[in-house]
Amino acid sequence: MTTRRQFLGTIPATGAAFAIGGNFIMEPSPARAEGTPPVAPGHFHPKGKAPSEHTIAVLKAAKEQLPFADTRDFEEFNKGLIARRSDLIIPSDAGGVAWDMERFLFIDQAEEFDTVHPSMHRIAQLNQNFGLYEVIPGIYQVRGFDLSQATFVRSKTGWILFDVLTTAEPMRAAWELFQQHVGEGLPVKAVVYSHNHGDHWGGVRGVITDEDVSSGRVEVIAPVGFMNNLVAENVYAGNAMNRRLFYQYGILLPVSPYGFVTQGLGPTVSNGTPGLIAPTRIVSEAIEEIEIDGLKLVFQNTPNTEAPSEMNTWIPEYKTLWMAENINATLHNIYTLRGAPVRDPLRWSKYINEALYLFGQEAEVMIASHHWPRWGNERIQEVLRGQRDIYAHMNNQVMHLANQGVTINQIHNVYKVPQSLQDKWYARGYHGSPEHNSRGVVQRFLGFWDCNPATLIPLSPADSAPLYVEMMGGAAPIMAKGRALHDAGDYLLAIEILNKLVQAEPDNLDARDMLADAFEQVGYQQENPGLRNSFLSGAFELRSGIPTGDRASSSSPDIVRAMSAELWLNFLGIMMDSTKAEGLSFKINLRLPDIGEQFIIEMANATLTNIQGFLAPDPDLTITLNRSDLEGVMMGETGFEGLIASGAAVVEGDLAILGTLAGLMVQFDPLFEVMPGTAPAPAIDSVFSDSLDVKFGAPPPE
Repeated sequence: MTTRRQFLGTIPATGAAFAIGGNFIMEPSPARAEGTPPVAPGHFHPKGKAPSEHTIAVLKAAKEQLPFADTRDFEEFNKGLIARRSDLIIPSDAGGVAWDMERFLFIDQAEEFDTVHPSMHRIAQLNQNFGLYEVIPGIYQVRGFDLSQATFVRSKTGWILFDVLTTAEPMRAAWELFQQHVGEGLPVKAVVYSHNHGDHWGGVRGVITDEDVSSGRVEVIAPVGFMNNLVAENVYAGNAMNRRLFYQYGILLPVSPYGFVTQGLGPTVSNGTPGLIAPTRIVSEAIEEIEIDGLKLVFQNTPNTEAPSEMNTWIPEYKTLWMAENINATLHNIYTLRGAPVRDPLRWSKYINEALYLFGQEAEVMIASHHWPRWGNERIQEVLRGQRDIYAHMNNQVMHLANQGVTINQIHNVYKVPQSLQDKWYARGYHGSPEHNSRGVVQRFLGFWDCNPATLIPLSPADSAPLYVEMMGGAAPIMAKGRALHDAGDYLLAIEILNKLVQAEPDNLDARDMLADAFEQVGYQQENPGLRNSFLSGAFELRSGIPTGDRASSSSPDIVRAMSAELWLNFLGIMMDSTKAEGLSFKINLRLPDIGEQFIIEMANATLTNIQGFLAPDPDLTITLNRSDLEGVMMGETGFEGLIASGAAVVEGDLAILGTLAGLMVQFDPLFEVMPGTAPAPAIDSVFSDSLDVKFGAPPPE
C-alpha cells in the first residue's frame, strides 16, 4: 500500500515516450484486452473497409502525376548490398519481439494497392532494405533494423559508429551482421550521436558498455546541448505527446494495406530495450575539427533545425558528408503532429546551404541517419539544393501569403510547393506534409488565432455542436446528408457535419461509424504517413474505442539519469492540481551535495516554483540527499520515506509537507479520450492509485 507521503516518491518525471513510434520502444498496449468486446459489436473493422470509387480515382490520378520515370532512388537504394539478415525477426531481451520485418513483406507482393497512395507505397518499398551495405570501402551501413540506420566508419584501429538505433537488440544484431562480413574483429573506438532524438542513441548498449567508456577505450561524442535537449524537448507535454503518437504513428493500426504501411523515414520503430551512455565529449563550436583514432572529423553544429541539438560531419579522408537528419529522402516536419515546438525552416535551410558551400563542393558521397546514400558530386549538390529550397520556400512563401491575410485555417488549402520541387522525390511529404507544415509556419510566427474575433474565445466543440445539430434539424437529416456526401466522394464535407453530430451525440454509434467511414477514405488517399495514420487511427477508435488492458511502461534508468533535477522539479509544477493548492504556502530547501546543486521549492498563489542556486533563510522543510538517491524518486521506484528511514535523506522541519505536496499530484492518463464517446476521461479525484505506472521515457525519435 502506498501512503500519500510515499506517493511523492512515485511521482513520474514525465509521460513522454521513446517512440515516434509507429510503435513505442516498449510493447504498446493491445488494441483490446482479451475477452473485451469493441465499443459496438460489428463496428470494428480490423481489415479496413474497401476503398470507394472516389478514393481509387484519387490514387489513380496521383500516380499519373508523379515522376515515376525518375528511378535513381531505387538504383541508390540497391547499391552496395553485402548481405541481408536471414532472420527477419530480432527477439527482445525481455522475451518478446524487438523487430519484425515479416509484417512488411506485403509491401513487395503487389505493384500497387487501392488503399495506399502510390507515392507512399514507393517509399515503403525503399524502406525494405533489411541488410548490410557498403557505401564505399571503409564506410558501411546497416539499414532496415529500425526507423533509423547504423553507420560504421573505419578509423586507424577500429570503427567509429554514427548513430546507434533506438534500442539495444537491433543494434546488437546490426553489429553482429557487420562483424560477420566486414568488421575484421576490430573494436568500436567512438560513437557519435548526431542529435538528441531517441532513435539515434537509444541502442548504444547494444555495442558498448559503461566500462568501455570509463576506461577510455570508447569516446561518445554529441552536439552542444545534447543531454538537456534529450529530455527537455518532450517533458512538459509528455503525456499528451504520448497520446498523440497513437495517431501520428498508427500504434493501434494493423500492419496491412488497410492500416499501417510505413513511417516514411523507415519502416517503424523498434520495441527493444532503450539505453543511454552519456557523452564524454561535447562538440561546442560552430565548426569543430576532432581527430579520433587517426581519422579527422569536421563537425558542423546545426542547432534548432530538425532537432534542438544536431550536427553534420564532414569526413575528408573519405570525401563523405554525413548530414545527420537534416537531409532525408523526404520533406521533414516543421510542425510534428505528436506536438513539439515548431521548428525553424529558414534556419534549417541556411544550415543546409552552409554545408553545401563548406563541404558539398568536394563531397563524393553523402550519407545520413535515414534512407540511402547519394553518390557523385552532381547528385549530392542537387539534393542539397533541393532540400535547402523546400524549407526556405515553405518559410518564405507561407509568410508571403500570411502577410496578405491568409490565415492558419486557410494556408494548407492555399500554399503550394513549386512544381519543380514536387517533381523531386526527396521533397515529397513522407514525414512532414505541406499541409501541416504550412500551418506550423503560421503558428510559429503568428500563433493559433486567425484574427477573426469569432474564433478568439470559441466554445468547446462539445458545447457548440448541439446548437449546430439542432439548427440542422437533428441527427436524421445530418446522417442522410453525411451519407450522400460520403457516397459522392465529398469526404471532408461529410466530416465537417458528421463531426458536429458526434461531438453533440457521442453515444450515437451510427454517426460514429459513418464518421469513421469518411476518415478511412481520406486516410487511404494520403501520401503522408502521419496524415494517413491519424485519419485511420481516428476511424479505429470511433469503431473500437480506446484500448484497454496493460499499460506500457517506458521507464529507463539511463534516461532518468540524463534528466536534470531542475527539469524534474519543473514538471512537478505541471503535475500539480492547482485547484487543490489554494491557500497553501511553504518553502522547501533541497540540497544535492554530490553534484553541488541546491534549490528553493516554493508554494505560493496555488503555484509551485523552484530556483536553482539559492537556499531560503526561513524554510519550512530542508531535504538533503544525493542526486544519485533522488533518481529512485524520479523513477517512481522509491519514496522519500524509505530514503529517510535508511539515512540516505536527511530532513529538518515539517515532514508533513511532503504528504501535502504528494496529495496535490495527478497521474496523467496516457489514454485520454480524443474522439468523443470512445472512453470516459478519468476524474481528477480518482487518479491517486497505489500503482503509478506512467514513468519517464526518452524523447520521440524524430
